[in-house]
Amino acid sequence: MTHDRRVQLGALLGALPALVLAGILLARAPWPLPWKLLLFAACAAAAAVSLRALRRRVQRPLQTLANILTAIREGDYSFRAREPADADALGEVYHELNVLSELLQQQRMKAMEATALLRAVMAEIDVAVFAFDGEDLLRLVNRAGEALLGSPQERLLGRPAAELGLAAALDGEGAQLADMAFPARAGRFDLRRGTFRQGGRVHRLLVVSDLTRPLRQEERKVWHQVIRVLGHEINNSLAPIQSLSESLLRILERQGEDWMDDTRQGLGIIASRAQGLGRFMEGYTRLARLPEPCRAPVDLEVLVRRVAGLEQRCEVRVHPGPPVTLQADGDQLAQALINLVRNAVDAGAPVDLGWTVQGPAVELRVEDRGPGLPTGGNLFVPFFSTKAGGSGIGLVLSRQIAEAHGGSLGLANREGGGACASLRLPLG
Repeated sequence: MTHDRRVQLGALLGALPALVLAGILLARAPWPLPWKLLLFAACAAAAAVSLRALRRRVQRPLQTLANILTAIREGDYSFRAREPADADALGEVYHELNVLSELLQQQRMKAMEATALLRAVMAEIDVAVFAFDGEDLLRLVNRAGEALLGSPQERLLGRPAAELGLAAALDGEGAQLADMAFPARAGRFDLRRGTFRQGGRVHRLLVVSDLTRPLRQEERKVWHQVIRVLGHEINNSLAPIQSLSESLLRILERQGEDWMDDTRQGLGIIASRAQGLGRFMEGYTRLARLPEPCRAPVDLEVLVRRVAGLEQRCEVRVHPGPPVTLQADGDQLAQALINLVRNAVDAGAPVDLGWTVQGPAVELRVEDRGPGLPTGGNLFVPFFSTKAGGSGIGLVLSRQIAEAHGGSLGLANREGGGACASLRLPLG
């Protein structure tokens, strides 16, 4: 039996003695029988109407409370109960439910705002964030993580860490520095791991920070300052030396003395070396003055064949890849390729030049048949060169051009002998 029916039955049992008493009194009254039955029926009808009204008065508040509690359970906090004008026990219950709904609605709004802020921050930070569940399936990735893996979020969520190439990065504890190669980028990364709970289950968090570009930028700033200081000081010293040498040469020519030949020759060497040093420093200052890329559509095959045709010392064999059009600075990319091809020709002919598309990037490869790369990590250090008379700025300038376009430049020895320079550029 329901609660309202039990209340109705209790009221009926309470009213039953009164009905029995009314029947007894009507039976003893000196009235006609039809009148007695009519009066008894009226009393019974009044009792039935009162009981039905009582049941409704019990049902309505309980239904209101049930509706509000159902809405709260379903996450809808907009329902409110109409509070009576006079404060009573039921009114207090309505008031407390309304306050609870308002409080839950405010807390839900704050949680939604905090979640929206967190998502906005995660989307804008230049740090890749990945979240994996207990089965190592990817459940959360931000925009930087999509760029690092070279795929949109829809294609990444639900895939295992091993398939994404993140199993090695996910294993371990705490922070770690590691050299890794991702589909869109390769270099040195800072790996940080942690755990959190969602829905009562333990999830693992992986934060990947690219340290390559910040290190390169700081390194470049230092070298820029050094180059500017050296250029300023040496140019200030070379200008008077060159002027004085030329003046002395003119004076000696007017003298016309034979014994002055050696002196004239020495001064000529001084003037020549001063000019050479000036050209030498001018080449170095190009590192500090590389402008920002002026991007425009560049047909990669046309650019590669033009660069290959500039080398006359040996044949540069072009291995075409798929058609690619880059949004890049054609002059800067041509200069970077010229430097790489020139180094390859100096190392050993023949030279192979080609490209392949790998996900969101295109990789240009310049391969030679030389002795390979020397040991040590000085190949990208400005002023360092393994060639006699080399300036030591070609590789540094090429890498600077690649990174200005959002790409990278790598060097490696080939298995069959020789070296390979890989210039990686984004397609977007």
